[in-house]
Amino acid sequence: MEILITLLLIVLLFAVLGSGAWIGMSLLGVALMAMQLFTSRPVGDSMVLTVWGSTSSWTLTALPLFLWMGEILFRSKLSEDMFKGLAPWLNRLPGRLLHVNVIGCTIFAAVSGSSAATCATIGKITLPELKKRGYPDDIAIGTLAGAGTLGLLIPPSIIMIVYGVAANVSIAKLFIAGVIPGLLLASLFMGYIVVWALLNPEKVPAADTGMGLLQKIYASRHLIPVVSLIGVVLGSIYSGIATATEAAALGVAGALLLAKIEGSLDWAKFKQGLVAACRVYCMIGLILAGAAFLTLAMGFIGLPRHLAEFIGSLQLSPFGLILLLTGFFIVLGCFLDGISMVVLTMAVLLPTVQAAGLDLIWFGIFIVLVVEMAQITPPVGFNLFVIQGLTKKEITYIARTAFPLFVLMLLAVLGTYFFQDIVLWLPRQMT
Repeated sequence: MEILITLLLIVLLFAVLGSGAWIGMSLLGVALMAMQLFTSRPVGDSMVLTVWGSTSSWTLTALPLFLWMGEILFRSKLSEDMFKGLAPWLNRLPGRLLHVNVIGCTIFAAVSGSSAATCATIGKITLPELKKRGYPDDIAIGTLAGAGTLGLLIPPSIIMIVYGVAANVSIAKLFIAGVIPGLLLASLFMGYIVVWALLNPEKVPAADTGMGLLQKIYASRHLIPVVSLIGVVLGSIYSGIATATEAAALGVAGALLLAKIEGSLDWAKFKQGLVAACRVYCMIGLILAGAAFLTLAMGFIGLPRHLAEFIGSLQLSPFGLILLLTGFFIVLGCFLDGISMVVLTMAVLLPTVQAAGLDLIWFGIFIVLVVEMAQITPPVGFNLFVIQGLTKKEITYIARTAFPLFVLMLLAVLGTYFFQDIVLWLPRQMT
């Protein structure tokens, strides 16, 4: 009976989500119906306590601060300066300026924490420049879609904060665990660009006029503000001087100061950035509240127990479990955003993952990788929507151009499973 009720609620949830209703309200509505119809628990009290508990965590205050920091950079000259600083060093590399997509996203990911913000900011800078210089749309758009997902993996990461709260693990260790996998994934993306350029030399525009070493170094001065901000945010976390929330506050203060020094911060942009960050965080907060209440409702109905029993009955090896979860999250990513996926599933999956002997820090990075893949999976791949807004291209076209990078992410998942020290070596140095 519980399984039939669960299937009914899942169908109802997907139907409501497919209707275009807000994700947070959809989750709350389905949870409310489940509690009212299928349990004897007091619905009002349960909802109030769950919503308050899911949104009142001090750790979550890092979210709006990191979002605000990204909005400040998005509206300042700091993001444009990255292209000026990187471009002179890439002319002799196969693929040339296409690498700015990957390197720019890697750098901005370290001060943003948001995949959508990273993709939008770098896309606004690079896509017009690459088009003007004659680079093909498909490779420019595809590499941006894939590299934009690095905003989730390279710390500070919003999704890592959400997972850390849900799994009760150290956010600082999660942050540092994402460094090597993030750089590895960026290297894979750049390797793909090199291979594509060698196979399609006629599609790569001629190099710009060469610069001498001193000229390149001088042009790199544009990178100093952003690199300095990265050093302040990450250095304060890893040195133990500041928590993730305090580092986020330092990042906001640093971004405001740099934008003011650059002369690109005025009162209008200040208000626009603050309002945009508040709007995005309210959306995330509503999703967190709805997902927490739905998780509670599913728990009362018995879904976690039945799912754990089902997975346990399969007698899967740890590798089999990871393969199953990879497919599960890729499918789930066709309908839900990353934060909803994490909050909805962690309460159910963590006991099974721990029983399989998997490290929760490693599992957190695995979750981030598969959520990254979901960012470029139609129909609800957030990066696809961002790039569609920038380019006005069809979602299917953008997804097709990003598919090779999706495959590289899948290879990265397998690589981190078989060589788990890629993830765990740096966190071990903190203990």
